[in-house]
Amino acid sequence: MASRNVEIFRQVHDCFNRRDFDGTMEALADDPSYVEHPSGKTLRGKDQLREFLQGWANAFSDGGVIDAHYLDAGDTVISQFTFEGTNDGAFAGMPATGKRVSVPICEIAHYDSHGRVVSACVYYDAMTICTQLGIIKPLASAA
Repeated sequence: MASRNVEIFRQVHDCFNRRDFDGTMEALADDPSYVEHPSGKTLRGKDQLREFLQGWANAFSDGGVIDAHYLDAGDTVISQFTFEGTNDGAFAGMPATGKRVSVPICEIAHYDSHGRVVSACVYYDAMTICTQLGIIKPLASAA
């Protein structure tokens, strides 16, 4: 049986997939932080997190979390999943390409004693996304 924190994480991903940003915000503590490692940015507070999530949803209107797996570590939960979607909106300051992305992502969330996310971080390969979008050319094979 999954822990309460795993279920909360699963609900957050489900809310994102439904574009229910209010539901996502309900799972957060009053002043959460979120480190987006590919850009090196630290987001603080619900407003910045909502803007970040809405940015992904605007860039990939059909995008979502698929094939998620959750590892329960008490007050920490690790999630590995695939993000897939079609780039039909501006992304990272670049115009839409109309191309699809499929990228593995690892997200780690830390919970308080009330089951609210107090901090989280995300890891993904931005180069893979940029290559799939045609923004950069694939690296030549070393073989």
